[in-house]
Amino acid sequence: MSSSHKHWLNVAIHFQCFSLVLFSCVLFGISEARLQAEELTRQKASNTSVHAIFVFGDSTSDPGNNNYVTTVFKGNFPPYGRDFPNQVPTGRFSNGRLANDFIASYVGIKEYVPPYLDPTLSIEELITGVSFASAASGFDPLTPQLSNVISLPKQLEYFKEYQKRVELVIGRQKTKNLVKNALYIVSAGTNDFVVNYFTVPIRRKRYSLPEYMEFLLQHVQQFMQDLLEQGARRIGVVGLPPMGCLPIVITVNSDNAILNRGCVDFFSLVARQYNLMLQTKLNTMQFSVSADSGVRIVYTDVYESLSDMIIQSFKYGFDEVSSGCCGTGLLETAFLCNPDSYVCPNALKYVFWDSIHPSEKTYKLLFEAAKSDIDFLIAD
Repeated sequence: MSSSHKHWLNVAIHFQCFSLVLFSCVLFGISEARLQAEELTRQKASNTSVHAIFVFGDSTSDPGNNNYVTTVFKGNFPPYGRDFPNQVPTGRFSNGRLANDFIASYVGIKEYVPPYLDPTLSIEELITGVSFASAASGFDPLTPQLSNVISLPKQLEYFKEYQKRVELVIGRQKTKNLVKNALYIVSAGTNDFVVNYFTVPIRRKRYSLPEYMEFLLQHVQQFMQDLLEQGARRIGVVGLPPMGCLPIVITVNSDNAILNRGCVDFFSLVARQYNLMLQTKLNTMQFSVSADSGVRIVYTDVYESLSDMIIQSFKYGFDEVSSGCCGTGLLETAFLCNPDSYVCPNALKYVFWDSIHPSEKTYKLLFEAAKSDIDFLIAD
């Protein structure tokens, strides 16, 4: 066995211990909750014909769909939601809002994007958009299978079901117009690498790392084509974060997880390489559609924004960049971040809420960094 193979075998063994907790990863607030959200975003987009938002992906955009799935990857208990209005643990893997909530508020659609699987949603809530995302999911079909969560193709099936439900109420043509003019956000991919490729040996036996990236991008392309066929026209696709800076990745891969909390360069390099390939794929898809189709496909970078928050933390008011607010911040996520966990007194000082997921403040900053992309997508 080569030294390289031995290295990845050791990584896989170490990761296996945490595979059950790694990468797990609504409501219309009109009064006080609305005012709080508006104060946070501080401005609205200009007039736009976009009146609905639809979200697909993983825990970065799941507001609670996994609450209705038989999986351990849930966040519908304290301390999750500690800084959400009324301290409600909705299922969001954060102390408060996700980036998609800030986007929806900025566009003027609603203050929070609800989970599609919530059985209490009214038709009014449905027609302004929902999230189909599922924590721990990914583009590789194997990734959601490992965690028993909702795959991207299944999320698309739910979107088709959604259209039928809405059509019964507002009619076919209005539903087509709603779908055509909506804003779409797709955020997934991290779990495919950290939970799947670098943890479980199945894909590594068949694909080299560059081959696996191509394999993933084939699934990205298929998903995007299916979404376009359903009528989507304004689609933002989120790239990978600096994966080597995630607290749990540092913990598992550092020579000294307590004293050496620097980012693991290899995993961040993988993210950069994949992001470049993703941009090329999306640009190719954009050029392949007719100019008069109205299709806009935009790559949204989070890598540089999150890296800057970590490297120049003082600029953003962060004190802690390599551990989460929940528990020790080194390993806790999902059920390990629970009502018995210690929680830092002020999440505004933390880049990460748990060992994987950003804090609400970080999500807000990521949204602000992506505002120009959002403006381009929603412009008439």
